[in-house]
Amino acid sequence: MGRAADDRFAHWPPLPARLLLAALLALMAMAALVPIGTGSKTISTPAFGQQPAAERARDDDLALYDVATVRIRGGQNYYDFIAEEHRRSGYPLQPGLAVRLPTLAYLDAALGDMGQAAASIALMLAVLAAWWRRLGPEPTGEPGGMPRRTLALAFLFIGVSLGTNRHFFVLHELWSGMLLALAFGLHRPGKWVLPVLVTALALAIREHALPFALLMGAMACWRRDWKEVAAWALLTVAFFVGLAIHLHLVAQHVLPTDGHSASWFALRGLSGWLSNVVLSSNLRFLPHFIAGPLVVLMVLGWAGWRSAAGTFGTLLYLGYALAFMIAGRDDNYYWGAMVAPAMFIGLAFVPRALQSLWRASFDKLRMSGDIA
Repeated sequence: MGRAADDRFAHWPPLPARLLLAALLALMAMAALVPIGTGSKTISTPAFGQQPAAERARDDDLALYDVATVRIRGGQNYYDFIAEEHRRSGYPLQPGLAVRLPTLAYLDAALGDMGQAAASIALMLAVLAAWWRRLGPEPTGEPGGMPRRTLALAFLFIGVSLGTNRHFFVLHELWSGMLLALAFGLHRPGKWVLPVLVTALALAIREHALPFALLMGAMACWRRDWKEVAAWALLTVAFFVGLAIHLHLVAQHVLPTDGHSASWFALRGLSGWLSNVVLSSNLRFLPHFIAGPLVVLMVLGWAGWRSAAGTFGTLLYLGYALAFMIAGRDDNYYWGAMVAPAMFIGLAFVPRALQSLWRASFDKLRMSGDIA
């Protein structure tokens, strides 16, 4: 592929390109200054020499999911005890969405500790393999695509390596987000059966995967691939049926005295988006004034990648960004794990995106003699 393969901004008129460049610089400056949530609880891996995860104090929510797994292994039904465990831990039962779907608890119980570790490694390798294959035929802006393809996979590894953190194997977003990264990598126009199945599992673990499925359906509609549209529509209907059953089963155990969850519509703005992604990814190791702008650059890289994957990724990550700005409290930062793994690929396309945007902003003016 030649240089023009991913020059998405190359044909922009100079004025809009300059406005976009100015907006990007302003957003990065704000990202460097905005406070990033609370660093007291992050999805972290213990440093060398620290106590192993099993010996460290568990967060209350992780401890709740630990108990659920143990009780399922003991032969109990999830809905027979989950309300009791919520009350014991001081967690709300209203609305019913405050109670997680049971899928991951049953999977963790069936796999056991060693099985969970093996599954996490297998899933990470599957994501890397899927994206290595996808990055081959996609235009990457390099002859043969290899240099940028390799760099993109290296950044992806930084994002997906967090999925092997055994301390958080009971965290729903960790698995659901990795599955979405796999579905994204596997998808091609006309090849959607396996991505639909993978997304179905992600949805069965965490309902926050729904925007991914809806966007996949919308893009298929744009391509007028009606078979794929029907598949995503059927998955969405099946999800809502399953969710309705879940809420019905939870409601049978809710008492009038059970607590209500605080509102999820916290309107945290830019801080909400940056906090979710940074604190639920390996960016948490960086100073906040560096990590925040890197999140912005990830999205820029996706926006500058002139390909089907680049278009979908841009819409997906901007959509979740808007959602995180509106919904989610500080203690919901782990929602960012739904999108963080594959977002890192965007960093591989940042240099070309910046180059293209700069050319669109100034080269035509320089040639016309408007600037020195």
